[in-house]
Parts: sequence; structure tokens; C-alpha cells
Amino acid sequence: MLPPLGWGGIARLGLVQSSLGAIVMLASSLLNRIMVVEYSMAAALPAGLVAFHYGVQLSRPKWGHGSDAGWRRTPWIIGGMAVLGAGGILATYATTQLAGPFLPVVAALVLAYAMIGIGVGAAGTSLLALLATRTAEPRRPAAASLTWIMMIVGIVISAGTAGALLDPFSPMRLLQVAAGVVAVAFGVTCLAVWGVEGAPQAEEKREAAPFGEALRGIWGDPLTRLFSIFVFFSMLAYSMQDLILEPFAGLVFKMTPGQSTSLSGVQHQGVLAGMILVGVGGHAFGGKAGMRLKRWIVSGCFASALALASLAMAARAGPGWPLAINVAVLGFANGMFAVAAIGSMLELAGRGGPGHEGIRMGLWGAAQASAFGIGGFVGAFAVDRLRAAFAADGPAFEIVFAAESVLFLLAALIALRLNDRMGNNPAGRPHSQEAVA
Repeated sequence: MLPPLGWGGIARLGLVQSSLGAIVMLASSLLNRIMVVEYSMAAALPAGLVAFHYGVQLSRPKWGHGSDAGWRRTPWIIGGMAVLGAGGILATYATTQLAGPFLPVVAALVLAYAMIGIGVGAAGTSLLALLATRTAEPRRPAAASLTWIMMIVGIVISAGTAGALLDPFSPMRLLQVAAGVVAVAFGVTCLAVWGVEGAPQAEEKREAAPFGEALRGIWGDPLTRLFSIFVFFSMLAYSMQDLILEPFAGLVFKMTPGQSTSLSGVQHQGVLAGMILVGVGGHAFGGKAGMRLKRWIVSGCFASALALASLAMAARAGPGWPLAINVAVLGFANGMFAVAAIGSMLELAGRGGPGHEGIRMGLWGAAQASAFGIGGFVGAFAVDRLRAAFAADGPAFEIVFAAESVLFLLAALIALRLNDRMGNNPAGRPHSQEAVA
């Protein structure tokens, strides 16, 4: 039996998370802007491609089961990063060809974003499964905070560096910058993950159940099923604001693009503060046994609901409302619940015994991806339709923010029902459905 990871090993896995975030930034942020601004494409094109890559991530349980069956996570992490990086390069190249024939370029972009979704699913799911299996339980809240903070830092650094290197813009410079980001991210991943998993533990290896049987087994566990539902509704509420917060600041509060971008920075600072609080507080003041972070999840969801209800009132009040403070509180609450949910995933991944961490992480990752794909689209679509119906901006945003608040309240109520004793027998043995000898 390998000893649990120390903080150095956890930080190394955090570097992999940073690398994942850096490449995803290319597809979801940088290329989005390039398509719309430099190539005058409709915003629906990059939005549809990003939603498609989330749809592809519904395959996460399959990738997680693959790493469970092989009892090795490292090849899936490195292989997934290779596919992700290749998808990022192909997406960038295809973007530089948008001035030419449209249909072949769109076909290449669809393929590229499919590769991005597959790469994120394979590498990200296996990375979380490895973190869950190799991290001691008392350290999991702090480990979740550390790895997600490092992911955000990786996105910020790569976005800032890429933005600086892209001026003055040219298609060749864009390709060079993208290739540089991918090369650095892949190199860091290989170095960071090398040796962390340790040598194969042959004496512990068992034959894994087929994918369908394994998936039915974990879905039959009441806690796994309820936690999956919680992840979907909480992340749906979380993602609905992504595409509408900056337009809200511009349309209702008359902020300039620079001011609304700064407001987004305030939100991310709040997210980081919330993550740090849960990392420290969850480690020191988590529950003594089972669902250690439940109180942090519930508190973060309730606080997010209150912050969004305040934004709904801000839409009615308009200029004069302390919008920056409101957004900072929203970010703080979002950071609390999000990292507490990730920490709980790490805690619950091994439920039913070893060998199921990957497929559980895959199931929850698929719930999160589907929520993100639906949430961003629904939020933006609802605002567009309501603005047209009311012929006014404020009421449209007010209704959508209020709906998000209700979703967070629903997520909090679901979280209150989470109990790690659901479906377990008194001896604490796993379900017979999950015993895959």
C-alpha cells in the first residue's frame, strides 16, 4: 500500500489541473474572441462549439471506468492531455482558415472541439480519481482548494501571457502562441504526474465489471445518485450567470468594456477567497466523520442564492446599487460551494471500496458538463427573449437572476439530504451491486 500524497505531491497534481485550464482557455475564451472580432463570425459559432465540447464530456464515466479497469491513471492523464493539446492546435488552425470555404472549416472545428471534450474528459476525470485515491481524507478539503486555485491561476497566467504575445495580431502569431501554450502545458503535465502514482500494485488488482454493469451499480447507490442530482442543479445555477454578467453590467449599469472586465476580476477574486476559506476551514473545522464538507456546501449554496437575489434587485434599482460588492459576495459564495463540492467528490469517490473512483468521478463530471452546456445557453437565450418581450433590459435580467437564485435554493435543499450512510449496511460494507470481484 502506497503512503498518501504529501503537499508536494498534491501540488504536482495541481500543476496538471493548471495545464488543463490553460489549454481549455484557448478554446473557450481566446478563440471565442478571435472568431467573433477578427473574423466577424456570429457569436453563435463559438458558443455552439463550446456547448458541443461539454456535450462530448458526457463520455466522462467511460473514461473513468477505463482508468479503473486498468488500475493506472497516469496513461489516461497523459493520453488525454495529448488529445486535448492536438484538439487545441487543430481548433486554432481551423480558426485561422475562417476567411476561406466555410463548411470544411466548420467540420474541422467540430472535430477539434470533439477532441478537446474527449481530452478534458479522459485527463480530468483520471486526475481527480488519482487525487481521490492518493490523498488522505483529512487533507481532501485543502487538496480540492489547492488544485482548483492552481487551475484558476493557470488560466489567468496563460490568458495574460497569450494576450500579450498576440499583439500585433496575425494568424501565424496566433498559431505560434497556441502551440507554445500546448507545448508548455503538455510538458508540465508529463513532469508533474511522473512517478506520483507509484508502481502498479499487482497484488491489489481485480477484474473490473463491464462498463454498463459498473454504471448501474454506482447509480443504484442512493448517495451517489442524489449527489449527481445535486451537482447538476448547483452547476446549472452556477453556469447560467457566465455569459450574462458582463452584458448586465454594460446594459443596466452603463459600464464600459474595461469596467465590466474589471468587475469580472472582482468576481474571480471572490471565488479565490471562498476556495481558500473552505480549504483552510474545511481542513480545520470539517465534520468529524462522513460528508465533512456538507455544511460548507449548504452554506455556499444559500449564500449564492442570496447574492443572486440581490443581483435581481440590482437589475430593478440600476446605477447606484453597490454592484462590485454584490458581485464579490457572489464570487465568494460560488467559490465556497464549488470547492466544497469538489472536496466531497474526492471524499465519496471511494464509496463501495477501491476500483470505482474513476467511474464515480466520471459520472459527476458528466453531470457538471451537461449543466454547464445547458446553463450558459439557457441563461443567454432567456435574457435575449425577455429583453425582446419587455423591450427593456432590467426586467429581463431580474427574472433570470431570480431563477438562478431559486435553483441554488433547490441545490441547497438537495444538499441537506446528503448523508453518507444512505444505502450502506450497518457494517459499512459496499452494496452487493458494487462488489465487482
